[in-house]
Amino acid sequence: MVSQFISSHKVGLLGDLDFTFPEDTHAIGRLDMDSEGLLLLTTNKKITRLLFLDSQPHLRTYLVMVQNKMSNETIQQIREGITIKIKEGEQYIAKPISFEQITNPESLYAYATDRRNAYAHTWLLITLAEGKYRQVRKMVLAARHRCQRLIRLSISNIELNNLQPGAVREMKEKDFFTLLGI
Repeated sequence: MVSQFISSHKVGLLGDLDFTFPEDTHAIGRLDMDSEGLLLLTTNKKITRLLFLDSQPHLRTYLVMVQNKMSNETIQQIREGITIKIKEGEQYIAKPISFEQITNPESLYAYATDRRNAYAHTWLLITLAEGKYRQVRKMVLAARHRCQRLIRLSISNIELNNLQPGAVREMKEKDFFTLLGI
């Protein structure tokens, strides 16, 4: 599904979930249609500005499955920063806060089991301080690996934990602000 309530295209929408959202609910920090995981929703229009335009970075952590085995050299190359193209072909050096290979993705997210596990792949845990458009996908592609699955596990101190796909968890606004550090 896409992280919006209306679309001119025939796609799954947030409004299709089994939950009655308050009027004026909107997504903060969208996920593209091919990604999954934690999506923050609010009715407070100031949150996006507070969260993403703040001088204090708000970390985002992703569990990523890439095609084929990733070498230690490639992992080190990405850790040190890898050049990706952003808007209008501009070159940008994307440097993760942390970047590591993991062997047991189910320990981080119970729903990480994937039928593609039978094929050569590598699971990665990536933490970023910025969120350029499709940044994780571009980073691994620049290292000649195709992203097969991308799951956002957290934004700041709000974590997906083992929330089932399509499930909604409500939070009190005070707790929401505290966990985001805003």
